[in-house]
Order: sequence, then structure tokens, then C-alpha cells
Amino acid sequence: MKIVIAGGHGKIALRLTRRLAARGDSVLGIVRNPRHIEDVKAAGGQAVLLDLERATVDEVAASVAGADAVVFSAGSGNSATAARRDKMDRAAVLLVMDGAAQAGVRRFLHVSSINVGCADDRGIGEGYAVYLRAKRAAEQHVFARTDLDWTVLRPGVLTDGPGEGSVELTPGNRLAPSGARFDQVAREDVAAVLAALLDRPQSAGRIYVVVGGDTPVEKAVEV
Repeated sequence: MKIVIAGGHGKIALRLTRRLAARGDSVLGIVRNPRHIEDVKAAGGQAVLLDLERATVDEVAASVAGADAVVFSAGSGNSATAARRDKMDRAAVLLVMDGAAQAGVRRFLHVSSINVGCADDRGIGEGYAVYLRAKRAAEQHVFARTDLDWTVLRPGVLTDGPGEGSVELTPGNRLAPSGARFDQVAREDVAAVLAALLDRPQSAGRIYVVVGGDTPVEKAVEV
């Protein structure tokens, strides 16, 4: 398969690139910083320079043309302003989906957050609350697409550990839970789940929550 990853230099994205390249897939990472190109290449992929805050739909479509799937794993970063969070965590998702649809790429995986459905933003900090509002709006864009075979993955609190190869993966829903969750999951395991979901077209139209757990990834994705 040919996979395009928006946010190709991210911590999940580079791990996913290594996994996909190791199994023989072709990976193209969309990056905005030319200094990141070599890191993507070192992970086994190729890179294309494109700033998703300024790109056009035509530019995105040209970048993803010929792909079997697009994974959106870009993000605004911990210190981003509210305006940048809206651009990267909401508007860029819509942009990439529009580009994928224009290029005829139907499969779309979106990396979201475990707390997107959280009903109460109090007590979690304004920066995180702004981030979640942007991610919620992005998910609404995703759910509305009938021209894409989308899957949404909501990871728990991300860690940089080596990964266990096992997770707790549960079908999500669009209902708000009573409060924020802070279950942890290694980025390596999130990458493993994404790679497995790419192989499973039956996961289209579904939302999953992933945290650390005891079920091997290959078995977990069969839920």
C-alpha cells in the first residue's frame, strides 16, 4: 500500500512510518519544515513539503494522489495559540479530507483524543480545553463525510515508552462521558493500532478508544 501521513514528523507518525516501511508499504510524510525531511527518510519514508496552515486543496490533492489511504496525525503543539489550534486541529483536517476526496483517496484515518467527547472542560486548563474544542469540531467534519471511508482513533494520554504490543481498544461513541480520562498509552502501540486498522476496511465508519491494555493489537482490532 501507499500511505500518506499528514504531520509526517510527529512522534506517532514517525513510529507508524517505521512500521509500515518495515512491512513493505510505501510511506509519504507531509511536513512543513525542510529540516524534518531527513528524519522521515531515516524512518523509511519519503517526505513532501507542505504547510497545512497555508496549503490549498489542490496542493493537498497533488500530494496524496495515488495513495491507498491518508492518515491525519498532525497537531498544533503544546504551546500553540487558540488561532493555531483551530487551523491545525480543525481546519487542516477538513483541508486534508477535501484533498483526499479530490484525489480519489477514500480511506482516511484520523488521530483524535480520548477526551474529545468530554462534556465538562472545567479543571483541565484553558489550553487543553481549546485543543479539545478544535478536535471535537474536526470529528464533526469527519463524521459528515460520506465520500470517505473514515476511521477515528482516540488515544489516551500519550507516552514515549517502547510499547507493549498490547492495548485496550474499545469502540467509541459520540456521546460525552462524565469527565476527562487520563489513561495512558504508548505512542508505539498507537502506531501499531493504526497500521492494523489500515489493513481492515471493516473498521471504516467506526470510532475507537485506545489505552494501554493486555490484548495483543492484532486481536484487539477485531472488535
